[in-house]
Amino acid sequence: MQRMSNSAEAVNKSITTGLSVFIKPPPQTASEWADENFYLSAESSYTEGRWTAFPFQVAILNAMGNDDISILDFLKSARVGYSKMILASIAYHAEHKRRNQILWQPTDGSAVDFMKAHVDTMIRDVKKIRAISPWVDMKHRDNTQSNKIFTNRKQFYCLGGASAKNYREKSADTVYFDELSSFEENVEKEGSPISLGDKRTEGSVFRKSIRGSTPKIEGACLISKEANYAEHFFRRYVPCPCCGEFQVLKFGGRDEKFGLKWDEGKPETAFYLCEHNGCVIENNSLPDMDRGGIWRSDSGLETHDSYHFRDSVTGEEKETPMHVAFHIWTIYSPMTSWKQIVVDFLRAKMDSEKLMTFTNTTLGEVWVLDAGEQLDWELLYNRREHYQAQIPDGVAYLTCAIDTQDDRFEFEIKGWGAGLESWSIDYRQIYGNLSTNDIWKLLAELITKTYIDRHGREYTAGLITIDSGGHYTSEVYEFCRKMGRKFVIPIKGSSTAGQQIEKFPNKPTKEKVYLTMVGTDNAKLVIHNHLKQMEVGAGYCHYPVKESHNEEYFKMLTAEKYVIKVRGGRSSAIWVAGGRRNEAWDCHVYNLAAIKIAIRKFGVDVNALATSLWGAGNVNFDSELLPKKRVRKKRAHATKSANTGSKLF
Repeated sequence: MQRMSNSAEAVNKSITTGLSVFIKPPPQTASEWADENFYLSAESSYTEGRWTAFPFQVAILNAMGNDDISILDFLKSARVGYSKMILASIAYHAEHKRRNQILWQPTDGSAVDFMKAHVDTMIRDVKKIRAISPWVDMKHRDNTQSNKIFTNRKQFYCLGGASAKNYREKSADTVYFDELSSFEENVEKEGSPISLGDKRTEGSVFRKSIRGSTPKIEGACLISKEANYAEHFFRRYVPCPCCGEFQVLKFGGRDEKFGLKWDEGKPETAFYLCEHNGCVIENNSLPDMDRGGIWRSDSGLETHDSYHFRDSVTGEEKETPMHVAFHIWTIYSPMTSWKQIVVDFLRAKMDSEKLMTFTNTTLGEVWVLDAGEQLDWELLYNRREHYQAQIPDGVAYLTCAIDTQDDRFEFEIKGWGAGLESWSIDYRQIYGNLSTNDIWKLLAELITKTYIDRHGREYTAGLITIDSGGHYTSEVYEFCRKMGRKFVIPIKGSSTAGQQIEKFPNKPTKEKVYLTMVGTDNAKLVIHNHLKQMEVGAGYCHYPVKESHNEEYFKMLTAEKYVIKVRGGRSSAIWVAGGRRNEAWDCHVYNLAAIKIAIRKFGVDVNALATSLWGAGNVNFDSELLPKKRVRKKRAHATKSANTGSKLF
């Protein structure tokens, strides 16, 4: 009898599960569904517990779920809950709307990480999603790292956006592009990720494309480009608690009459100055301000919830637009404080690289570089210095970068100090036949040369990068193996906008070298900003009065400029040299990649080295320069170590 009872129970359960696909729940907006059902998992949230939307999140989440809105572009800073809104939307569309979905991340690795850290935990903890996921915590064909198939037979894919194959042979109703501005503009020469991804929705009755990202560089920022096509671009207007006037909260600045303000050197005094009547607004007024806020577009359309739209002047109801864009930045978020925004700004303001990051991730704005701007070589030439010794005070670590040409090598030894302040130590050209062993032997001897500071301490290059492009790739790889494959790193440039400066692989290639891709666009932007810096300190570039650092050197260093080109109605930003020689510029790019590898992959702590060598007074501490991974044995040190590569020849 017990066996029959269990069998009947199993049959009933199967029938209930099968019939559940015919049950139509009462309609809910995405925000309503999330407030009732969504849960913040412990592994992927600052605070575990039931979801409650912040007021500014309601319209954005509803825009993700409103079938009348086909395209949503979301330009955002960090700490505004975007990842959670995406997860809530995925859950809503899977269970309530019963739609097929695809989410693309910039890379395969980031897609797997997102699935494990966010999607899997969401499925486990959101009861309505768990109810249609009988395979939770099991190995099952419907539960893979790239695909989930629910009992209502709807699917969710999470894939890397850098591979063209990940856009093929899949159909969806809703597609997502997470951190769109980190995608390649042309995916393996098959087209833009937006075009390839949106094509997957062509057969759907309810097509929807959701794109979100922190912005990057003006002219090369995919999310900003897409938002330019939106019918309406919405910003968050909130009422002043004193005078009641609505305004968009802005960072302002020292020369602005309104915006975020603070007493000199005292971030804890941060307050907001109303742009209408100069009212002083405290941070603790923000929750009430946001509750009374509204989203308003540049053309005068406004909405509270992305379902009801009206003219902001007449109050007349308007139709729902098909393509909308939203912008929000950290000042609106209760997950941080205005004091912290000021602290972040003060840490970043003296370093152009950090200021760019602050602009992107805190303000949610593109970083603007004047198109066509070219550095003045004479200005850099005229500020050369007489070093007190081969190694000037402040240098803590040496790198070397080698540019490989058909008839020569050009290499530069660069010293690095706290805050990525840099000193050019040596620049040389070696002419010869690169297919012979002699020139490689000479190169090995020169790049492992010893340099001395005024205290008599000896230094050699700790990490070396070498250009592996051109006609001598196999010779470059052989050189790296002989010198030490974690000492001399072959590199290859990638001009895709937004790429990380260095992508050091976890394991060697089949040639047994650690071929590292260098995001040249990003590296050149950082260097351009450093070269513009006139105040000695973090990021500043020093150059010696030497024959090697002549007018020709500085003309090469400033050869490239940033230009915006328009093709097929779309703009793209690129660096061009206009036929001018640029080897010195390339060497700076490769040296920047070298110090980034040394810090992030091999645990080199530039600040600590600078402190030990020159005293704490010379160190501008910078959390970004702290080592991400420590290793028990370092291949290189600031002072002379066992880097005697020339003995291998």
